[in-house]
Amino acid sequence: MPVHSELHGHGPVVLFTHGYGSSSHMFAATAAALAADHAVIMWDLRGHGRSVVPELSAEFTPEHCLDDITDLLDSAGTERAVLGGHSLGGYLSLAYAQQHPDRVAGLILVGTGPGFRNEDARARWNEMAEGFAAALEARGLAGFGGSDELRTDVHRGGPGGLILAARGILPQRDSAVIDGLGTITAPALVVVGDRDRPFQASSEYLAVKLSGAGGHLVVIPDCGHAPPVTQPGPFHAAVRTFLADHEW
Repeated sequence: MPVHSELHGHGPVVLFTHGYGSSSHMFAATAAALAADHAVIMWDLRGHGRSVVPELSAEFTPEHCLDDITDLLDSAGTERAVLGGHSLGGYLSLAYAQQHPDRVAGLILVGTGPGFRNEDARARWNEMAEGFAAALEARGLAGFGGSDELRTDVHRGGPGGLILAARGILPQRDSAVIDGLGTITAPALVVVGDRDRPFQASSEYLAVKLSGAGGHLVVIPDCGHAPPVTQPGPFHAAVRTFLADHEW
């Protein structure tokens, strides 16, 4: 399945994956800030933005998204890259680092959680995902809630792909990602807004669990769930410091 992607700049590759309901637009300013000395790939997840929407719900799984990341890295001609991800995009980046450690030089995890070991917690998350799908079915793109990274105008295919993504990509079916954090050896930058309460504890947890690989937590002041959008200056400063501190 073809997905929309853009490549900006030249140098070591950084690939950014957005969260559910957003699109590559949320990293446009980031790409501009890094393009002088990095090659920045930003892309639209299946069903989002300008990515083609197939009719088959079977095409919407986390596994297919990880295959998309491999295809994007291959198309860029790079064996290894820093993977940056926001929310769902961060979760997918963690999964990719566990399954393809040789291809991940580093991680930038923004407003990210590693999933849940507790089945009841996973069930509540999956109920939320189904609620997103139901709202989109009932009201179209107007069913989106308010959040800084969400824009209805970027989704060229309407709500159909987002509904499939809510039911196929967003749900969590096991604890594989959180259980596998100890296998990650790539250095990680963990970023969270100081007002992003649902993801503060998970960000602190990630920083501790990834500390053996050089995990580092940055809390952005006066910021909610979307630092690249609402506080691009401090966010880009943190990212540039992280990239400068490591050899890629």
